[in-house]
Amino acid sequence: MNYTQSEIWLIIGIMAVGTFAIRFSFLGLIGAGAIHPLIERMLRFTPVAVLPGMVAPLVLWPSSAGGEPTLWHFMAAAAALGVAYKTRKVVWGMLAGCAIFYGPLIMGLL
Repeated sequence: MNYTQSEIWLIIGIMAVGTFAIRFSFLGLIGAGAIHPLIERMLRFTPVAVLPGMVAPLVLWPSSAGGEPTLWHFMAAAAALGVAYKTRKVVWGMLAGCAIFYGPLIMGLL
């Protein structure tokens, strides 16, 4: 499909308005009102659920990157999961996964 420049900007504008409407419907309309404690407790787990949801397809189905899952994918995922669980810091887990996945590549071993 080929879109003209004006169609692309129209699509971007519609998506921006839609995104704003979705967020405003929840955050803006509630405003300073109280959120039920159960909902507030569930919202705390949103970042913890989103990150694995973005990473898992890349580990299990890296076909978009040009191949099948390898041992390096699983080792990096396991290292990231183990370090994040042990330290309770997501950043340390991401760094461990990157070190396992890209370390040999950078050092010229692969």
